[in-house]
This record gives sequence, structure tokens and C-alpha cells, in this order.
Amino acid sequence: MYEIKVLAEFSSAHHLRHYQGKCENVHGHNWKIEVSVAASALNRQGLVIDFHDLKKYVNGVLDELDHRNLNDLAYFKKVNPTSENIAKYIHDRLRGLKAAALQRRLKVTVWESDRACATYSRA
Repeated sequence: MYEIKVLAEFSSAHHLRHYQGKCENVHGHNWKIEVSVAASALNRQGLVIDFHDLKKYVNGVLDELDHRNLNDLAYFKKVNPTSENIAKYIHDRLRGLKAAALQRRLKVTVWESDRACATYSRA
């Protein structure tokens, strides 16, 4: 199995609904995002996916989130903007791009701090 990863980041604010503690208040993070794509075979160029292309796709999705209050976005008005749900949102947006390589084994990890992260992938 081959697997490639790219790292990216964005900054945003959010607050957690139905939560008791500091995180119920609006606060911000410099989120670190790790996206991996795995495949059992390489394309004819010998790649899982071109790093340049994967970075372009990831940055396009992250541009929607950067310097925003996530709670104001339509998706997160219905879904609590936890790290877990942000990972799923990014994953699903990448899948929705319909790039063939993104239909493979895709995994998104969202780091809200240097010591806390959440990962989403389809089982």
C-alpha cells in the first residue's frame, strides 16, 4: 500500500454548542490539517496523486474556512464545529471534487493544538 500526505493550515474561530466549559465561548485555533491518500497501485507516472494537485485541492477547501467564524458557515449551523466534524467536512468536500485519486482511501486529520487531533476516514 502506498500513502502520501500533505500538511496545510488555516486559522478560524468557533464555539461549541451543548458544551459546558471554556470551549462554549468563541475562541480561535491555528488548525493544522494532514490529508493522506492511499492506493494499492500507482498511476502510470508512478504516483498515488501529484503532491501539487493534492495541495491545490486541500488549499481550495481550506480557503472556505480560513479567517472565518466556523459557526457562521451553513454546514456548521447544523453541525457542531468540533475537530471531528471539521475533519469530516474537509474529507467530504475533497471527495466531492470528484478527482479520481481523491476517491481512493482518503484520511483527514485536524490538529487543534500540538497535542490534540481528530481523524476522519471512511471505514
